[in-house]
Amino acid sequence: MSKKIASARINTESSELLKELNNSLPFDRELYREDIRGSRAHARMLMKQGIISPEDFQLIDEGLQKVLEEIESGVFGLDGDDEDIHMAVERRLTELVGDAGKRLHTARSRNDQVAVDFRMYVLRHNLSIAELLKDLIASFLQVAKEHSDTLLPGMTHLQHAQPTNFGYHMMAYASMFKRDYERFVDSAERNNLSPLGCAALAGTPHPVDRRQTAEELGFREPTLNCLDTVSDRDFALEILFNIATLMMHISRLSEELILWSTSEFGFVKLSDKHATGSSIMPQKKNPDIPELLRGKTGRAYGNLMSLLTVMKGLPLAYNKDTQEDKEGVFDSVRTAELSLRVLREMIDEMTVNVEAMEAACMKGHLTATDLADWLVKEKGLPFRDAYHIVGNVVNRAEELGKDLSELSAEELAQVDERIGEAEGLLDNRLSMNARRSEGGTATERTLEQIEKMEKWLSSVSS
Repeated sequence: MSKKIASARINTESSELLKELNNSLPFDRELYREDIRGSRAHARMLMKQGIISPEDFQLIDEGLQKVLEEIESGVFGLDGDDEDIHMAVERRLTELVGDAGKRLHTARSRNDQVAVDFRMYVLRHNLSIAELLKDLIASFLQVAKEHSDTLLPGMTHLQHAQPTNFGYHMMAYASMFKRDYERFVDSAERNNLSPLGCAALAGTPHPVDRRQTAEELGFREPTLNCLDTVSDRDFALEILFNIATLMMHISRLSEELILWSTSEFGFVKLSDKHATGSSIMPQKKNPDIPELLRGKTGRAYGNLMSLLTVMKGLPLAYNKDTQEDKEGVFDSVRTAELSLRVLREMIDEMTVNVEAMEAACMKGHLTATDLADWLVKEKGLPFRDAYHIVGNVVNRAEELGKDLSELSAEELAQVDERIGEAEGLLDNRLSMNARRSEGGTATERTLEQIEKMEKWLSSVSS
């Protein structure tokens, strides 16, 4: 059987350059499981609808199982010159079972075949990434519970701003990754529609049962419009967007881990398993994993932009341009799944330097806003007046080489006699725990956030 199966109209041998340009087997071989699963469902439907005989179905079904076993054992290496995974599987099936294999493609086009294969792959990995996100969130919750009272300087513009706790900071990332989880799950649900049976673009005159194949393959129902279906790659764009957003969140965390592990911060220590040394400087311990994660975010962005660009000018229905839809998705999926696994391991084995975090809270006058709020509440000053008074107090603290929280009653009164009695009210832990508004950093509110997140995690894991 010719490896150039879809060539009835072409009578001359293709250019070698065309073959090289057209050959997608080196990457779409990733879809062999989906292709064989979809083909078995299609064959069963053909038999039940009386389109092929039960005998042919039996040969096709057993043959496809044999092809699967051969691929997974390496007997059939998918390293030939078939132009794609669909043709490779069909060719090998026909070698094994003869003419029955040629009947498999009845009422089917490669357009709906690739659409169903690729969609099944994407939906499966939406859910596998979601599972990894649940594991990662659980790790953040554990760290948050251990450090809900550990002082950490909260920052804006990378400048010390107000006292927070480290558990609260971890819950910020847990919240980001929860949104990521929801995006992947929502996308899987929204795109859980079967393309099989759409054929080339307009359906098929054969009496197919699209609902049967949809149910067997785990789809909610068939797609609505075949013209849209065979050219739709929104499901692929969605997973690329979701991964790009996930990697952006991972990159933000990685940036902080890189900063926190420096000598200047010293807030965390990464496990030796997750760092490397220098080839020339024996004292070095480099945070290679977070740096790599930060860097891999760029390729996730590139894969999204690549497919958006491919799709932007395509008329209905199928066009060969969409052969470029898969490599970027495969790459982004591998990147996301590996990144989530290594990130969770790194968080689980990270050491938190509580003393360094709390010492850092003595820099930057973190309780300045507390003093302004006290002047408003206790002395009835307009906030803007209080704001400028506290600015003068901060200047005085700088002159004395002290943190605002260390000023005595006398030193405070030297700036403004109304604030002398504020001594002792500017403690960093008091400030942190004073922020009790819902979603705030107070330890009680942090524990409340942890409890709510644990309940949610339990609900989506049951």
